[in-house]
Amino acid sequence: MKIAVLCHSGAGGSGVVATELGLEVARAGNEVHFVGNAVPFRLQGSSGANGPYFHQASAFAYALFDQPFPELAAANALTEVIQEHGVQLTHAHYAIPHASSALHARSITGKTKVITTLHGTDVTLVGAEPAFRHTTRHAIQQSDAVTAVSQFLADLTLETLNVEVPIEVIYNFVDTQRFVRVTDPAIRARFAHPDEALLLHVSNFRPVKRVEDVVEVFARVASEIPARLLMVGDGPERSRAFELAQQLGVIGRVHFLGSFPDVQTVMGIADLFLLPSNKESFGLAALEAMSCEVPVVAARAGGIPEVVEDGVTGRLAEVGDVDGMAHAALDILKNRETYLRMGQAGRRAAVEKFHPSLIVPQYLAAYRRVLGKG
Repeated sequence: MKIAVLCHSGAGGSGVVATELGLEVARAGNEVHFVGNAVPFRLQGSSGANGPYFHQASAFAYALFDQPFPELAAANALTEVIQEHGVQLTHAHYAIPHASSALHARSITGKTKVITTLHGTDVTLVGAEPAFRHTTRHAIQQSDAVTAVSQFLADLTLETLNVEVPIEVIYNFVDTQRFVRVTDPAIRARFAHPDEALLLHVSNFRPVKRVEDVVEVFARVASEIPARLLMVGDGPERSRAFELAQQLGVIGRVHFLGSFPDVQTVMGIADLFLLPSNKESFGLAALEAMSCEVPVVAARAGGIPEVVEDGVTGRLAEVGDVDGMAHAALDILKNRETYLRMGQAGRRAAVEKFHPSLIVPQYLAAYRRVLGKG
């Protein structure tokens, strides 16, 4: 099969999943072409002579226009890729702008099918915005097939956008060979002493991630046991989290690492992962932590309960319940048996439920069905 992929290029969950999927699909013997304004974060250095390939969508500045048109630029670049490489199917990760771009290219060429994967904020944020509601619904309705990364997101899309097409749930996956426990004490010693618990949060630091709650939970934990916190990522809420750490007197034990490229290593040395988001359609970072045998303390929000099993692979609390999350964190960290049991259960779940060998074939089957080959 010849497949084009439209996705966000940053380190967010949807871009990571889209890139990892594209790499797996290429390894399965298919021709994969990424189209976008920048090389996807996880694609950098990963392509070989047999692809995947990347095609730049050109920017255009003109005084008459107040802002650029990334959707049209992507549609134009995709059109050229379809015509030049005979692309049969376009996989759009996100309804707006990517599915709209793919549908536009399909209309121009009449040669590509479109599968749209919904990742979350394309429905919960963009789709909920009146200025984009109709275009989001249209992008979903006109796709040849639609998938969502959790049952929560599929149900929410049907309910809030009143779409009339079936939505197949295909969970995200994790590379369980890359995300593993790191046992080298020298690596862990860069961030914490042997007697300190090492807590971790990874996100894009948007308001939905509630990074101040992460600091609040950590401060409560650190008041009872020796501990340190790694904050990986960057975004608009970083400065607020930094200021709160100063106010709570824990700034000396909190490390803001920015967009740390070697995220699997810090995952592998952590003792506990914190994810207090108020909206999370899946929770890929939590799954990556689970693959590294790291228990998760998270909010009971969105699709998180489909990934983190309360009492088995971690603990769930209500959104904003920092006391409950801190209590759960301390309970796990103080009880070695609980900590090991949850870590091992998380690793089993990653391997038995979210392994690429289980998830990627579901996407390939969807591709074949759309192309009439399944």
